[in-house]
Amino acid sequence: MIKQVEGFDKYLSLSGFRNVKVSDVDVLVKHIRKRLPQCDVQFFDATLIAGPQHLYFAVLNALKVFKNNTNISKSLAVESLLYASAQRQISDAVNLIGIKTDTTRIAVAGITDTLSDAKDTVKEASHFINGVRDDSVIDFSDAKVMGVRSLFQISDIELASKTRNNMDKGIILDRVIEHMAILVTRR
Repeated sequence: MIKQVEGFDKYLSLSGFRNVKVSDVDVLVKHIRKRLPQCDVQFFDATLIAGPQHLYFAVLNALKVFKNNTNISKSLAVESLLYASAQRQISDAVNLIGIKTDTTRIAVAGITDTLSDAKDTVKEASHFINGVRDDSVIDFSDAKVMGVRSLFQISDIELASKTRNNMDKGIILDRVIEHMAILVTRR
């Protein structure tokens, strides 16, 4: 998926991979970032991603704080990770939603200035990541509901105010986006 980020001259590319085998996370990240210097690339544990909108809003918030010079990190990619996890500490964000050697489902987000660079990001990730390209791993499936709720500490009470069904993915996604937005107020 490639989408222009509203209000910014940027493009977001999202790619998903399953059956991934990562022997060294640092080598993977450094290689792809080296091959794509024109792109801010971030990797996520796809099992904790509440759909493409989750990452879109994480990137949107990261771009906004960079524009306002209120960013925590020096990197747009890392700032996106902070928002996607709703954390203030980089190490906490990496531990919660970053990839590790046992991660088998990966979401890759690339933030670029041009559509061409966004397409190159998808191609390079597909070429270098040892796994099967499958963008559906980014979708907010029923199997992800409890993990996402746990990550964002979304309680039954919080959901009960919005719906009678505590497993409603749309309401959970709304709470995830709300938790990311609240991060701005805690800076």
